[in-house]
Amino acid sequence: MARLVLLSEGLTGRAFELKSETTTVGRVSDNAFEIPESSVSSHHAEIVLRGGDVVVRDLNSTNGTFINGDQITGEAVLKPGQILRLGTIEMRLETAEAAPSKRKTQLEQTRVIPQGVKMDELEGAGAPPTFDKQTGFEKKSNKGQKIFVGLVVVVMLVLFAALIWVLKR
Repeated sequence: MARLVLLSEGLTGRAFELKSETTTVGRVSDNAFEIPESSVSSHHAEIVLRGGDVVVRDLNSTNGTFINGDQITGEAVLKPGQILRLGTIEMRLETAEAAPSKRKTQLEQTRVIPQGVKMDELEGAGAPPTFDKQTGFEKKSNKGQKIFVGLVVVVMLVLFAALIWVLKR
């Protein structure tokens, strides 16, 4: 029996058995397969079992219906193992004959993390970096801070002198 297994975060592992000849999929509760997610239209798509084929028909959805990344207009055949995307929700068609192994599912979700630059690949590798040129990472001057502190000291001295002058009067 064919079924759709949800792959999107928050819905992972949830599945829907395609038992009837026609299954409506959408956000509202009158669909046979309800997916309460804002990117899914109220009545997004229809899934029809036609002989041995699973046919997906887009119902003029707002965010589109895609099979393996290709947008479908009208209808298209969904084969076991292919990814059906409604809005931002992804699901895979599985059948009893072609149920993927757990290992394959984990490999499909593996991402390659790009490696950074190695020290020996840099220009002038071998010598330690020098910072004698203007690079923008030099220590900044604290001249402004010194002026501010000087002004605060002068103002405090003036206020103290004025306070003493008022008290002696």
